[in-house]
Amino acid sequence: MFAYYLELGLRSLKRSPGLTILMVLAIGFGVAASMTSWSVFRAVSGDPIPWKSAQLFVPQIDMWGPSGRDPDGEPPNAMDYTDAVALMRDHRAKRQSAMYQIAPSVVPTGAGKHPLNVSGHAVYSEFFPMLDVPFKYGSAWSASDDTNRAQVVVINSKLNQKLFGGVDSVGKSVNLEGHEYRVVGVLDHWNPQPRYYDVVNGGGFVIDADDVFMPFQTAIQADIPNDGNTNCNAVPEESGFVGLQHSPCVWIAYMVELDDAAAVQAYRTYLDGYARQQQASGRFSWPPNNRLRDLPAWLESQHVVPSDTKVSLLVAFGLLLVCLVNTVGLLLAKFLRRSGEIGVRRALGAPRAAIYVQFLTEAGMVGVAGGVLGLLLTGAGVASVGWVLPKDIADLARLDVSLLALALLVAVVATVLAGLYPTWRASNVQPAWQLKSN
Repeated sequence: MFAYYLELGLRSLKRSPGLTILMVLAIGFGVAASMTSWSVFRAVSGDPIPWKSAQLFVPQIDMWGPSGRDPDGEPPNAMDYTDAVALMRDHRAKRQSAMYQIAPSVVPTGAGKHPLNVSGHAVYSEFFPMLDVPFKYGSAWSASDDTNRAQVVVINSKLNQKLFGGVDSVGKSVNLEGHEYRVVGVLDHWNPQPRYYDVVNGGGFVIDADDVFMPFQTAIQADIPNDGNTNCNAVPEESGFVGLQHSPCVWIAYMVELDDAAAVQAYRTYLDGYARQQQASGRFSWPPNNRLRDLPAWLESQHVVPSDTKVSLLVAFGLLLVCLVNTVGLLLAKFLRRSGEIGVRRALGAPRAAIYVQFLTEAGMVGVAGGVLGLLLTGAGVASVGWVLPKDIADLARLDVSLLALALLVAVVATVLAGLYPTWRASNVQPAWQLKSN
């Protein structure tokens, strides 16, 4: 019977091509708009490390006091050098790392090669196991390398390809800013989006991955300056990078790993105790005003997901709803126009259920056609989303099998739902009235 209903539906759609085209276009454009917006929203709102985000926390210390707080009473979203080093020294978390953004020049070996400008971070050794960073060759440096300010680096596979042709380069040297550093590890592909470990400097979404990582104190000793954001509540008393380290300016990101609720509470207690120590020493003149958020809450507080994507998603689904309302009207007009046909079928013994299934099948065929059109338009929409959104956000949108399957499913389900009321009206046509009038 289903094949018979498909044949009847195809005949019906051919009899009124104008209405059919209008319905297919409405469904296609509605699905394409919603799926294009969904592809962007999905890319920017996903959990970047779902298996561990509940154990990763970002502490905030109020080193500026009431004058430096925002209207919500929030402390600065980064740390100054004094507090970052003190927290690393006390080491009250399972793993932790202070970090700041760097942009050194790499001098390749061989005559005639120009220096390369690369980006990266100065971090502690615990950064890599804390964030489950994958390695292709070698491993991270050791805790003793942090203490001894060893001349070591970890590079990513892209930089390894440029400098060493992609081979295992562990043990080889890289020249950064005129100093030789030994490669201890080469990362496998790793470029989480958003860049959750340093959203303060990266703004959340950075298309290019970090090229190089080096020990935090090694970078400090080599005077490799901060290449990220620096916020100050007063002009530093000393100039230069050393003056930045002695100032209350905030420029260092910080992340800790805490396994359970007890560890979280213990770390909160430690932060408050640390702030009270600073208050007792005269450095702070205000009571503790600290924060400790897990990674999802931190990303939310920093508004990492752009509001533009949320608004565009709501507008797109609103457009889909409008298209479905129009489809309901078109299906209702189409089905009720065939009241005479329905009356004859009912008089010949067709039950209401048969009429219902027949017209729902026809609505589903419209949905499939609209879905196919929607797939094509979704591909065009994803390719052109950069016209309306920033490039770093637009480049994250991907057209994959799951998105195509979802687009087709949404088209069919939405059209069938839109056809429920028109189909119900058609199945309730009174055959006696139709036979008398016709």
